[in-house]
Amino acid sequence: MSVRIALADDHAILLDGVRSALEKAGLRVIGTVRDGRDAVNLAREQRPDVILMDVSMPGMNGIEATRRITKGTPDVRVLCLSMHDELQFVTAALDAGASGYVLKEQGVQELVEAIRAVMKGHTYLGPGIRDKVSRANTGVSELTNREREVLQLVAEGYTNVEIATRLGVSAKTVSTHRQSVMDKLDIHNVAGLTRYAVRHGLASSEYGGNGFAVRRKALE
Repeated sequence: MSVRIALADDHAILLDGVRSALEKAGLRVIGTVRDGRDAVNLAREQRPDVILMDVSMPGMNGIEATRRITKGTPDVRVLCLSMHDELQFVTAALDAGASGYVLKEQGVQELVEAIRAVMKGHTYLGPGIRDKVSRANTGVSELTNREREVLQLVAEGYTNVEIATRLGVSAKTVSTHRQSVMDKLDIHNVAGLTRYAVRHGLASSEYGGNGFAVRRKALE
């Protein structure tokens, strides 16, 4: 398979290891960079077929770099390679235009399979990640009506006390519903809940140059 690969990761040892493994598998690595800004420049100047992108890098992170690459050089595919298996990272990567998401703990065969898949135009999710995304896609249907209300209000920026006032329940009850939502969706921070709510039509959002901003709206 004649595919031109670029690697973006701030850990030199990992870069060397992945490069060596891919070259032994017959893939051509045309360059390596250690931050997101250099990855964007490499994509523009060298046009690799696939960039293996670390999600967490200092300076410009991999998510923002992915967004810029897929917008500015859409012929370059981005495959995120990360140690993070939390759904909010996967969702952010896919929203940014990534063609796939693979955990760093996977072996070279998994990477080669992922590269082949994205080269065919498929979206590739590594083992474990597929299950999380599948559960998330069915998660809304598993929420009660009250839990959906709480999720929407959390996503729109309301505190537990404010939500309790609006719904006519105690703050403790809101906290219980909120924890249940997090457990069912396997998302454990407000940013992740917000992205999820917007993706599933439970909250309004606006996107701008500075990233994600939620627009609060009243539930009359």
